[in-house]
Amino acid sequence: MSVTQPPPVHRAPDDVRAAVLASRVAWADAVLGLSARIHAAPELAFEEHGAAAAVAGVLRDAGFATTVGAYGLATAVEATCGTGDITVAVCAEYDALPGIGHACGHNLIAAAGVGAALALARVADRTGLRVKLLGTPAEEHGGGKVLLLDAGAWEDVDFSLMVHPGPGHDLRCADVRTQAVARFDMTFRGRGGHAGAANPDGANAAGAATIGLVALGLLRQHLPDGTRANAYVADGGEATNIIPSTATVRAEVRGDTLAAVEDARRRILACFEGGAVATGCTWSWTDAEPTYADVVQDPLLAGAWDRNLAALGRSPRPYAGPAGGSTDMGTVSHAVPAIHPLVAIEGCDSAPHTPAFAEDVIGPAAERAAVDGALAMALTAVDTVAALRAGERLGTPSGR
Repeated sequence: MSVTQPPPVHRAPDDVRAAVLASRVAWADAVLGLSARIHAAPELAFEEHGAAAAVAGVLRDAGFATTVGAYGLATAVEATCGTGDITVAVCAEYDALPGIGHACGHNLIAAAGVGAALALARVADRTGLRVKLLGTPAEEHGGGKVLLLDAGAWEDVDFSLMVHPGPGHDLRCADVRTQAVARFDMTFRGRGGHAGAANPDGANAAGAATIGLVALGLLRQHLPDGTRANAYVADGGEATNIIPSTATVRAEVRGDTLAAVEDARRRILACFEGGAVATGCTWSWTDAEPTYADVVQDPLLAGAWDRNLAALGRSPRPYAGPAGGSTDMGTVSHAVPAIHPLVAIEGCDSAPHTPAFAEDVIGPAAERAAVDGALAMALTAVDTVAALRAGERLGTPSGR
């Protein structure tokens, strides 16, 4: 009986890995200062002018060819160095949340991404690597990476990396799953009138929205496990004595896969079409934001990440729980081999998107997470280059 052997583990030469690790001395203070600066001045989606300038400044000072306003987005950054035949794109996020600032830790994502790029710059020439740092705005809402992907930011990229901070302990990269999410608007147009008079020819747009919301509530119990939907009336009238002629409902649906989201959206749209038919309104729908796909963790990259995180003294553990959160990096991972692992802030037990987590993403434990995340990404990149040159292959995403 034949026994299937595991694929060989390829590592970059020892001197390359040592150079990556030693580079920390040169860049740690700058990237941790960058994290503190971004954390102290939170900026919302597409308004991250200070953060984008700060990211670009650190990389420009290090000799990267740097552009702010890349690919038509005012707060996107592209910074490159090296002329190798293999290109890695490292992502930096820096948008904040309304009211609670950097409660998702994007200050650490920016710091880790910039740190990884600076570490890789030290070994780019000897490994034949081209390093591209992409500062990607509007992850929380707005889909900056989807817009950058559509504009060609990853067309010259062989693989892409980023890391997200989290509470608890480190997890195996392959076990970190996110949900796909779609956000969309349904708009109804009817025939308004005076609510205090007979209106036999009227068509109440708010009534159409109400019927659609009731139908969605009844649909929820029939959606598959792991699929969630919510909606609210974004525009439904201005006064009690006016029958509204227009109304808009914004909806969100999440699911474990992009296919699950698209199927649920089809059923949700039928609910609101029913409202339009029942009231005699016309209706239309449009995306409110770009759709985020679920993250596909590339096996070769994920294995290298786990080994390198362990080499830094961390212990990534298996995880079999549900998918959590959504990210526009999911859409990138369907187009380019990529990973989106988590790195734990030691001692943190606060949930992301809370004021407590916004406090946990600054300070010594958070700084260790950022530096370890940067080093693990850089080591993963050089090991992946070694594997590719030895004939190993990255996965083929669905979008390629």
